[in-house]
Amino acid sequence: MKVVPLGAGQDVGRSCVLVTLGGKTVMFDCGMHMGYNDERRFPDFNYITTTGDFTSRIDAVVITHFHLDHCGALPHFTEQRGYHGPIYMTPPTKAICPILLEDYRKITVERKGETGFFTSQHIKDCMKKVVPLHLHETVWVDDELELRAYYAGHVLGAAMVYARCGNESVVYTGDYNMTPDRHLGAAWIEKVRPDVVITETTYGTTIRDSKRARERDFLEKVHSCVLRGGKVLIPCFALGRAQELCILIETYWERMGLKVPVYFSAGLTEKANRYYKLFINWTNQKIKESFVDRNPFDFKYIKPWNRDYVDLPGPMVLFATPGMLHIGTSLEVFKKWAPDERNMLIMPGYCVAGTVGAKVLSGMKVVDIDQYTQVNVNIDVQNLSFSAHADAKGIMELIRQASPRNVVLVHGEKSRMTYLKSKIMGEFGCPCYHPANGELLEIETSQDIKALMSDQLFQESWAKEQQRRQELQADGQVAEPITQLPVRGVLLLGDGGKRLPRLLDPSEFDLDQVPVVSGPNDNAPTGGDQQAPAGAIAESPAAMDESGTASDTVVFSTRKVFDEAAVAKRMGLDASADLSHAILAAISELLTIDSAQQVRDSKGADRSQTIEVGNSIKISAQPTDNDSLPALLVSWAWEEEELATQVLVIINRVLG
Repeated sequence: MKVVPLGAGQDVGRSCVLVTLGGKTVMFDCGMHMGYNDERRFPDFNYITTTGDFTSRIDAVVITHFHLDHCGALPHFTEQRGYHGPIYMTPPTKAICPILLEDYRKITVERKGETGFFTSQHIKDCMKKVVPLHLHETVWVDDELELRAYYAGHVLGAAMVYARCGNESVVYTGDYNMTPDRHLGAAWIEKVRPDVVITETTYGTTIRDSKRARERDFLEKVHSCVLRGGKVLIPCFALGRAQELCILIETYWERMGLKVPVYFSAGLTEKANRYYKLFINWTNQKIKESFVDRNPFDFKYIKPWNRDYVDLPGPMVLFATPGMLHIGTSLEVFKKWAPDERNMLIMPGYCVAGTVGAKVLSGMKVVDIDQYTQVNVNIDVQNLSFSAHADAKGIMELIRQASPRNVVLVHGEKSRMTYLKSKIMGEFGCPCYHPANGELLEIETSQDIKALMSDQLFQESWAKEQQRRQELQADGQVAEPITQLPVRGVLLLGDGGKRLPRLLDPSEFDLDQVPVVSGPNDNAPTGGDQQAPAGAIAESPAAMDESGTASDTVVFSTRKVFDEAAVAKRMGLDASADLSHAILAAISELLTIDSAQQVRDSKGADRSQTIEVGNSIKISAQPTDNDSLPALLVSWAWEEEELATQVLVIINRVLG
């Protein structure tokens, strides 16, 4: 498997990861970098090809959520660079993505005057290529490549994506949150055991304190600022943190009876709230339940913002987009309010290096907004993490849930990745990588084989494991719960079709009794002293062709040991009865009733009885001596494995 980050490799922003699995190539996310205003804002698509033929090289593009650092380059890639293949995203992401793209386009082109940027028509044409990807739904891109989405929390519609092609599989997390908040649930994924998990590491070295303590601290700081007559600016993205903090402020204002005005950026957040109402089933259970009585996103105390309010006297609270102070309303208001020490700036999320938000958080007291504008920062700056990214504990929990063979770290700073890498390798014992942008990572993958395990092998393996646990406990050691069961058996591979491989106890597949035979066209010697190798070919009377020549087949045999006294009592037989004959008669009767196959009884020269079913299945009583338990011997050819399974079920019913 090949993994190449075109963005977010040892960096945050411009997420774009190419994965080649089973001969298919998938692009996970196609974002832009908020710290750049030139061609560096987009991933380096020339890495894929310089001819512009992206459609033949990429089988699918998957967008995990609507944040611009994950979808911002999509119209550029499809409409300006020429990719015409399928794009997959969840329905909420498909609905909200064009709103954010159009808003960013307006700011970039109409306010800043940039040229060569994608247009409104480009965004519309790009969205026409989108195929909806619903949670837990398996979507086939073609006959070989499958995709499945899992709930990621983070923002409305965010998804982790499992992709599989042939024997190779990958989980790409995008951004996710393992902690439920006031309006979204926690991320979750099945134990899919992929070859690779590609996970974000934005907060890879952080372990957050109590969410309730953070909320209390946030509300106390806001309240203290407005009490002293100051203004509070809270930069946040239009979806996710805005709704989370608005619900928090709304509840607090109602409880405290406060009259101080609270605003949010008009237009974009109003549209966002509309989609939260539309996709209410993507929220958490509390929001769904309260939605029956009233819509929790219809805020009573929070009103739309007007640009004329920025110079009004008196205290106020403003939620303004975007969250990193790099453009838009939040930056315009920051320039006005930053010089006043009575005011407060609360940064609730992560800021990419190079943005005004990152400069302010680093402690700079004079910030260059652009080449013409400089701002004195006297405002009280507070960094309270309400980010919807997983912290170090959450990342480790996600890896534990998915159980991958390899882990690849993206969307984080290199120093944090290095620390987290050592933790992952130490705790899970699996290889961990953190490639840079443009660095090709080739990962060796192994093949899982699903096999049907015989009852006998499972029971013996389980008994050995229980004995091992008892020995540990006898030595005063703690025995961990059984999550994996080591087995040692004979694996017989299937035919690649419906017939699954079987894992048998060695006693069920006696290689010493399986001679090699030659097919009609073989020239192999037929000496009687020839030894049978593993996976040998057996001769069966049922496998004779019309000329009497043995064709190639494999025969299984198993012993079904039983308790004579218990079976005789259940069948109502006395001590003088022929128990073996009675058991075989009962089996023959049930097979005649339950099976559509012909059932034949035969007797040998030694008066031994054998039941034959189909072309190869034979059931006979095994001769016993003083040292062995009574048993039935059952054998069947590989071709009649399914019928043999039905026969064994009937035998188990008779033997109890």
